Amino acid sequence: MTVATRPRVGFLGVGWIGHARMQALLEARLVEPAGVADVNPELRARAAGDLPAVETLDELLELGLDGVVIATPSALHAEQSQAALEHGVAVFCQKPLGRDAGEARAVVDAARRADRLLGVDLSYRHTRAVEALRATWPELGRVYAVDLVFHNAYGPDKPWFTDPALAGGGCLIDLGTHLVDLALWLTGAERFAVQAATLRRRGRRPAGDEVEDFALAQLELDGDVTARVACSWFLPAGRDCVIECTAYGSDGAATVRNVGGSFYDLEALRFRGTTTEVLVQPPDEWGARALSAWAARLAEDRGFDPAAEEHVRLAGVLDAVYGWRP
Repeated sequence: MTVATRPRVGFLGVGWIGHARMQALLEARLVEPAGVADVNPELRARAAGDLPAVETLDELLELGLDGVVIATPSALHAEQSQAALEHGVAVFCQKPLGRDAGEARAVVDAARRADRLLGVDLSYRHTRAVEALRATWPELGRVYAVDLVFHNAYGPDKPWFTDPALAGGGCLIDLGTHLVDLALWLTGAERFAVQAATLRRRGRRPAGDEVEDFALAQLELDGDVTARVACSWFLPAGRDCVIECTAYGSDGAATVRNVGGSFYDLEALRFRGTTTEVLVQPPDEWGARALSAWAARLAEDRGFDPAAEEHVRLAGVLDAVYGWRP
């Protein structure tokens, strides 16, 4: 289905990331804002300006939307995404799409039935540094190993992040979602196996009512690529965060890494033996590119994109890491 004018989009959840994504999308003038919804009256009033401001998704859907941007706590993502899709409204959701593969599958199936576009904010794919790494990938020969790291020295500031029922997990589902997505996307892997995994909370195994703040996993992708994933909250990293994605191949290596402990400044480098070539350096305003790409497609075609199946595979890997036993 082709949309002749700018699509009408509503914004559900306008905390810091929801508000930031909303502002960036409106500045790009890719959509017609229809209204905002948030249970917090101060947040919705701040974000709405002259737009309609409501409390619930049901009220937001009554405003006649083509699409909705969802930035609510993780436990609500699957239910709210399905409700919007069943209303015939395209969805762009913050990660994770669901707390497990079952929830992710339910959303993707709802998008397929409704023939509506579904997007998830896997934002690192859209950075110039990761784009450069992907473009360089064929030059690396046979890639046999990928190392992926995301250590956040601060950790989350919302209580629901540490409630397994609300978040679905800890640092792995929060930060590791991005790492596993990059591993699958860059390699194009269809199959995976978990070879080893370790989850810790303050150095010990988490109890049933706790989530991990440190995670390590080794994956085998398509039988011939080893991917090692490490992520954490509150790690004494000596800087705000550590972000790295390094691919090793038969003809060289390449990496994406953050600069100066920044959460946003990324560089891409190509390695040949002991020499280094700079591919990309900051600055790069990439935060809302995933959302902008969804909005641009929505303006052309609201229909289902089969690439949404990637979100089920991603959730399945995380489930397997959480469930791995030696």
